[in-house]
Amino acid sequence: MPRPMKRVVSVIFDSLFICAAFWGAFFARLGYLDGYVDASEYWRLLGIVTAITLAVFAQSGLYRAILRYLSLHAVISICISAAISALSIVLVAYYDQTFLPRSVPVIYLTFLVALCGGSRLVVRMLVAEILGRHKEPVLVYGAGTAGRQLVNILRQGKEYNPVAFIDDDRKLHKTTIQGTTVYRRKYLDRMLKKYRVSKVLLAMPSATRAQRREVVELLTERHLDVLTIPNLEEMVNGALSIDQLKEVEIEDLLGRDPVTPDQALLEVNILDKVVMVSGAGGSIGSELCRQIVTLSPKTLVLFDISEFSLYQIDRELSAVINELGVEVKLVPILGSVQSFERVKSVMDAYGVETVYHAAAYKHVPIVEYNAAEGVKNNILGTYNTAKAALHAGVKSFVLISTDKAVRPTNVMGATKRMAELALQALAKAYVDKGTNFCMVRFGNVLGSSGSVIPVFKQQIALGKPITVTHPDIIRYFMTIPEAAQLVIQAGAMSKGGDVFVLDMGEPVKIADLAVNLVQLSGLEVKSEDNPDGDIEIQYTGLRPGEKLFEELLIGDNVSRTSHPRIMTASETFLDLEEYDGLVVSLRLACDSDDQAAIRRLLLSAPTAFKPTDGIGDLVWQARQQKA
Repeated sequence: MPRPMKRVVSVIFDSLFICAAFWGAFFARLGYLDGYVDASEYWRLLGIVTAITLAVFAQSGLYRAILRYLSLHAVISICISAAISALSIVLVAYYDQTFLPRSVPVIYLTFLVALCGGSRLVVRMLVAEILGRHKEPVLVYGAGTAGRQLVNILRQGKEYNPVAFIDDDRKLHKTTIQGTTVYRRKYLDRMLKKYRVSKVLLAMPSATRAQRREVVELLTERHLDVLTIPNLEEMVNGALSIDQLKEVEIEDLLGRDPVTPDQALLEVNILDKVVMVSGAGGSIGSELCRQIVTLSPKTLVLFDISEFSLYQIDRELSAVINELGVEVKLVPILGSVQSFERVKSVMDAYGVETVYHAAAYKHVPIVEYNAAEGVKNNILGTYNTAKAALHAGVKSFVLISTDKAVRPTNVMGATKRMAELALQALAKAYVDKGTNFCMVRFGNVLGSSGSVIPVFKQQIALGKPITVTHPDIIRYFMTIPEAAQLVIQAGAMSKGGDVFVLDMGEPVKIADLAVNLVQLSGLEVKSEDNPDGDIEIQYTGLRPGEKLFEELLIGDNVSRTSHPRIMTASETFLDLEEYDGLVVSLRLACDSDDQAAIRRLLLSAPTAFKPTDGIGDLVWQARQQKA
């Protein structure tokens, strides 16, 4: 029905309600209507009062209100308007010299509020009930402010019907909030069965990751689809609003809350300085760049060998700079860290003061299959970049390392440990040159190009089995933004030659992570116990050079720093002369593609390299087969 027509219907019904309240008040007071109904002065009084009341209702905005969204404000407006109407009866009767029992206006007021207000509330409840039948029933976990706001929004929408709250606060148990009952956690299964719910909405924006992890695990065990509202930070800064439901983030399953970064440490090596990031288009490199531009460097040099990656990060950062309104000069440079002259000329030309070296080959099997290239990029590339920084007078040089450098079982890990040794040797040999070398070692980051999470999500989306290498394999995880922030802060604390180790929290079993991702998607794991499940988990066996578990420390010589998530380790290293000799031999072996010599040199270096497989280089294997 068109809106004007709805208003006409409302006016007609209100007119009838006014008449009913008027004559009802007389009957309630006197017990009869004889002598009143047939008197013209009372009909005249009713006509004037009806006109006044309808005018007051219209002025108060009652006819502009949509019944489906009727609020307390509309009920108050009805009460005030009814009071004015009752007062008008008294005034009109007085000036018209019409007899009026004194209690009639009071009774009339009560009847009018009950009829005009009550009818509207009944219609609203009926509309909500009818619409609710066509919406998906959901439980809202969390009956706090966010939960109450969410229920209001959902009731006005067309998708979800909130049927109950679940909250761990005993004081709220069996209370009713906005017509929705609150139940404790132990009643969850009963509510799921009663309302046939398959989806739960988390309204816990201020809860810690540990609390969210506990709740998410509770819900995923029951194969429920779980959605969450944004956290408080996202809502306060305007990035998201409370009604923007999203999938539970995998970070919530780690149960680990990030520590608020120290702004002073973030700015030490960046504010008003010329900063260079090698591997700027990679997962860690690009996040470092995002963090750096918000800290107002004078110039940010983006160095990468991939033209497409460089183009992408340059375009993204340009948009961010325009949005923030900061004055940061972006310099996208194509080049390889394996070219000493290229790196040195870039550093000299722009007067680079801080370098974050994130350029590396990091996929374990790929480096295993291309060992010589891994050595050239990870070892020789890092050594070239570090020496170029010395020649160019760079003040701070931070190497992004990995937990796979600790007692490595693969070529990638061994090359990253050799890269660490390069910086330690240079730091000792050139302690007075003014360049501060350090390295930051951490584990896997969620969402990086080498992370298993995107692969698992893609496999689930396609309905394919999830492939896990081993049922017992565990890894440390951290979000990319937190890792980048900690890298920047660790670099600011360096005194020269430091090996910083990030506190990654508790390790996570990859198989458990796969199960949780399946359940978060509202699906079931297919297994011998559950042959009718949706997604199977297949174990493919460890890949070449892969370990069941990773470590962050080589020895026990670890010390705390001023930052709760950053530790520093004291580890053995080579003198520069000895390291130079090893590098010369490695370069010759790589140039001649002598895989046996490369393997022998990596084993002879103090990297604790213990390969689990033979030489895996694909070209070398092809030559062996051909021979």
